[in-house]
Amino acid sequence: MIAPVLPSVLTAIMWAASVVFATRSARIMGGSEANFWRLTFATILLGIWAYAFGQGTSGVSFPLFLFSGIIGVGADVFLFQALPRLGSRLSALIIQCGSALFAPMVEWLWLGTRLTSWQILWCLTILVGVAISLAPGKHLSIKRSTLLAGVSFGVLAAIGNGMGAVLTRKGYEVAREAGQHIDDATSAFQRLIGGLFVAGVFLLVARRREVARQIEEPQLRPLPEREKWRRAWPWVLGNALAGQTIGVTCYQWALHTTPTGVVLAIVSTTPIAVIPFAYRFEGERPHFRSILGGVIAVAGVALLLTCR
Repeated sequence: MIAPVLPSVLTAIMWAASVVFATRSARIMGGSEANFWRLTFATILLGIWAYAFGQGTSGVSFPLFLFSGIIGVGADVFLFQALPRLGSRLSALIIQCGSALFAPMVEWLWLGTRLTSWQILWCLTILVGVAISLAPGKHLSIKRSTLLAGVSFGVLAAIGNGMGAVLTRKGYEVAREAGQHIDDATSAFQRLIGGLFVAGVFLLVARRREVARQIEEPQLRPLPEREKWRRAWPWVLGNALAGQTIGVTCYQWALHTTPTGVVLAIVSTTPIAVIPFAYRFEGERPHFRSILGGVIAVAGVALLLTCR
């Protein structure tokens, strides 16, 4: 089981590193622009691979990978609606754990993939660890209407994330049944095309709002383009490499070989894997509960390695 689980673990590590890079770049450029450019760089890098060594945009499964990217990245729209209502910890808890519970049910009903009893147990152990680590520490002082709206957006984000993963699994199945081979970097490129389209649309919307705001409040001026890029480019490039180039390729590799429920359970540890990176780059010290939850989640991953 070590070999199938390895790409999922690598995905969590790469995405954890990308969170730190994304935070730095978003503070300089703004979230929509930083997201668009990291996807652009990653799409170019993976596109070079796909057309030089892979299959480009060919293959019967291309529409499924494209739609997987649209759905998966489209889920971020709901994430950014949940964040201001629930906060980062509760939003991450609903989305990470929700997608890890939703996707295996869809895959079972659609693709017939079943997990063993031990796999289910250790996946749930991982999710319990994530829940302990991410659950809000104080009583939530949120209005009922705000809480319901935030939870609804979080559930929609979880569904989108889970459906994107299942669509990727379906894409590999369709290619296999057609006798075609598609490598994981190429499928990651095809998926990112859909994600880049969504990010571009939202960047245009954000830019229009920014222009309107500057007209109303002329004292608000963003950084000059040259200064903005001078400060942001290392973080944007690092985010593109860790998150969307290496990370997404490992994610596709994981979904190519391993059931969605196992992959998403392990990938749900990404917020826990962020802890050492946040301590190193942001100076953020972890709390005891975060460490305890991390230990439980890692134990779940280790026990998952013993499953056949």
